[in-house]
Amino acid sequence: MRGKIAATARQEKNQITEGVIWKQLLIFFFPILLGTFFQQLYNTADAIIVGKFVGKQALASVGGTSNTIINLFVGFFVGLSSGATVIISQFFGGQDDEGVSHAVHTSIALSLVGGVLIMVVGILVAPWALRLLGTPDDVFDGSLTYMRVYFCGIIASLLYNIGTGILRAIGDSRRPLYFLMVACFVNIILDILLVLGCQLGVLGVALGTVISQCVSAVLVIVTLLRSDNACKLIPKQIRLDIKILQRILVIGFPAGLQSVMYTISNMIIQAGVNSFGTDTMAAWTAYGKIDSLFWMIINAFGIAITTFVGQNYGAKMYERMKKSVRVCLAMSFGTTIFISIVLVLGGQYIFELFTNDAEVLRIGMEILRFTVPTFVCYVCIEILSGAARGTGDTLIPTLITAIGVCLLRAIWVLGVVPRHHTILMVVFSYPLTWVISSTAFILYYLHIKKKWH
Repeated sequence: MRGKIAATARQEKNQITEGVIWKQLLIFFFPILLGTFFQQLYNTADAIIVGKFVGKQALASVGGTSNTIINLFVGFFVGLSSGATVIISQFFGGQDDEGVSHAVHTSIALSLVGGVLIMVVGILVAPWALRLLGTPDDVFDGSLTYMRVYFCGIIASLLYNIGTGILRAIGDSRRPLYFLMVACFVNIILDILLVLGCQLGVLGVALGTVISQCVSAVLVIVTLLRSDNACKLIPKQIRLDIKILQRILVIGFPAGLQSVMYTISNMIIQAGVNSFGTDTMAAWTAYGKIDSLFWMIINAFGIAITTFVGQNYGAKMYERMKKSVRVCLAMSFGTTIFISIVLVLGGQYIFELFTNDAEVLRIGMEILRFTVPTFVCYVCIEILSGAARGTGDTLIPTLITAIGVCLLRAIWVLGVVPRHHTILMVVFSYPLTWVISSTAFILYYLHIKKKWH
């Protein structure tokens, strides 16, 4: 028999299906945003410390190619596990305790199995992948060290991601923030000790990252063990429930595949960037840390609308779903315009945090001034795909992404860039594919929202 969560307890813990939409979106959004900020902060701290105190080769090693390859594996699992987040939010919105519990334990089991597989494969294929992307010799050894150490600690990263996904699915976005804050400070302290104190260079940064991820994983698992609701984690019940796993895969596999396609297209772009040499690689790495300010904000809105739509879909509150999408779009566009202005005006000063190399600064600012004003073209992709994901609809969004973003981006970089070999021709693939994909997502959303009744 399906368990029911008491109405009074639910009102205390979850207001996503009630109240003023913009307020509830912001209440859920800000902890996610701040959590993502701290996630980016400790990644950025790695880049700043090695860029300033080790050199531009080390800066290129801890970002750029190595991060792109890591994201190929991690992104697939995070996309796959998003199926669990959607299912848990729907069970929770529909007041199905038993469904929530089965989904939680299946998700944790999936992260353990997936972590072992990714660790083994990642360590083995790292040298081949770096060579495939044309990594320069002066960056290769550092990139390989960073990747292999990172993959050794990948299980902790996956446990943290699935654990925070579980908490957010029931409307708790605050505790994941606290865990990331702790992990961020641990990482910064370890960077200082291992890189500046012990002179371990790239190895020190990698070790600091892995240890801090272990800390955050322990915190989230302990929280689930001590939970007093349907999300309580009971170790002896951790197993793969086949029916729940099938539902997770149906929803999550297209999302994971979408992430892989994004990463593959980024790998193609990274290979194009690598062809310009170490200065451009370092500039691209630093730019990636700067534009993460936009990505962490828009991704937080995407997570918020997925959970918001998912819970209201489970509660059959369809008009509230439609209104929440409109409100989230308005907030996302407004925030994107503001962030774009800040980055264009202050980009030079931010770049100088990463490096004093004049050529790296020049290339980085060229990329920034070209790309940042086009961020507004991406908003509809994130929000409308997030809304569709909340209802369990991932197939068509994946196809739109595959064609509108990944395929066209690859065609551009492989077909056009060799004839016009400049860094701006490489980065033009971003706004070009954003415009095309946004148009497709708008048309698709106008179609599917008619079915929400």
